[in-house]
Formats: sequence, C-alpha cells, structure tokens
Amino acid sequence: MGKRKVISEEALKELVLPAEGEVLGKVVKLLGSDHILVQCVDGKTRIGRIRGKLKRKIWVRDGDVVLIAPWDFRSDEKGDIVWRYTLGQVDWLKDNNYLSKDF
Repeated sequence: MGKRKVISEEALKELVLPAEGEVLGKVVKLLGSDHILVQCVDGKTRIGRIRGKLKRKIWVRDGDVVLIAPWDFRSDEKGDIVWRYTLGQVDWLKDNNYLSKDF
C-alpha cells in the first residue's frame, strides 16, 4: 500500500456559491489536525473541520476564504469546511456582494 496521491487544485477552478445554511468565513488560525478557527460573515467564530472528501486534496492557510456548513447541533460553535476559494474567486465574491469589501 503506497502513499496516497495528492491531487492538484484543478478542481478548485469551479466556483461553488453558498447554499442555504452555509456561510462564508475567513481562516483565523490553524488548530492542528483538520481543525481550523474560522471568522464567519455572520459575526460568529466557529471551529471548522475539513471534510474527509477534501483532506489531502486542498491546503488551507491563514487568511483563506472558506465555505463552512454549520452543524445541526452546536451550529454557533462548529461546522464542516466544504470549500476553499482561490484569490480570483474571492475577488468575484466581493464584486458580486457575497463578501464585504473589507472582509
């Protein structure tokens, strides 16, 4: 059994918009393992967990804009990170009022 292949970030070229119940957020701090502290646009700070589908496929850094799906329980505290946006996509989100200009 070999090391799992890391796929490039080509899949990030498509743009995923927030669905109902999902919020955009900015990565504040990497907490280790697959947990990340995220400041969301609704004003709440949540601990995000990178979904298994995205693990080892994308790299999340401080300051990245991510899409987070709050859990059904403890939704004000925790959620799953379902997408990370590229810089060009962040500019598009700001131009189309999904994000404030100063976010």
